[in-house]
Parts: sequence; structure tokens; C-alpha cells
Amino acid sequence: MAEAMKVSRQNEPLVLSYMDKAGRIAIDQLADGFGMSKIQLAETAGLARETLYRAERSRAPKTQSRLLEMLEIISRVTEWAGGKEQAMAWYRAQPLPAFGARTAEALVKEGKAAAVRDYLDHMALGGFA
Repeated sequence: MAEAMKVSRQNEPLVLSYMDKAGRIAIDQLADGFGMSKIQLAETAGLARETLYRAERSRAPKTQSRLLEMLEIISRVTEWAGGKEQAMAWYRAQPLPAFGARTAEALVKEGKAAAVRDYLDHMALGGFA
């Protein structure tokens, strides 16, 4: 467990680098950081396309939570994936055998980010997929 926490804390700067002074995910900065449009970012996080274009909806707890979940998972795999862009590619495309070959992206969209984080913790401790 301590090792898993170390992995999570190790990548906090990536998460923090996309937060504004109010502690919310900075949508424009996040989209730019991954070379995406707001529409692509919304789709990747499982949000409605227009959500990130409306200030009140982009600051809503559900929106912020979903973006944070996505970013936390990407942060956890950034080091071994070879960088944040590769981590995003993994998040979007790598089938996870433990989840019936669904991707981390699909699982987060289904509200199962905690299961992905648990899986990554398990893998970090030397577990099998």
C-alpha cells in the first residue's frame, strides 16, 4: 500500500499543473496540454460535447470530478508509459485484460475510475493483469 501511495504522490505535479488557483481543473490548459480541442477532451472524459464550453457546467462538481479522475489515472501511468502523451494514448486505447479488454477511458466513462486506480495500484505492487 505504501508503494502505491508513493506512485500516486510521485505524479501529483502533473495533476496540480492543470489546476487553477481555485483548485479546479483549468479546462483550456488541460486541452492545450494534451493537444486536444475542448470537444475531444469532453469526449475523452465521457462528458457532453458542450459541457466544457459553458463556464457554469465546466465548473460543476460532476465535470470537475470526471476530469480529475481521468487526469489522476493518466498521472499514475505517465512515468512508465514514457510521458504524458503516451499515457493519454494508453488511457484511450490500451485494452485492460482484467476488465474484459475495456480501456481505462471506457471504465472512467462508466464511473469506474476507482476500479482502474485499484488495478494500477495492484500492478504497481507486482500483481498480474
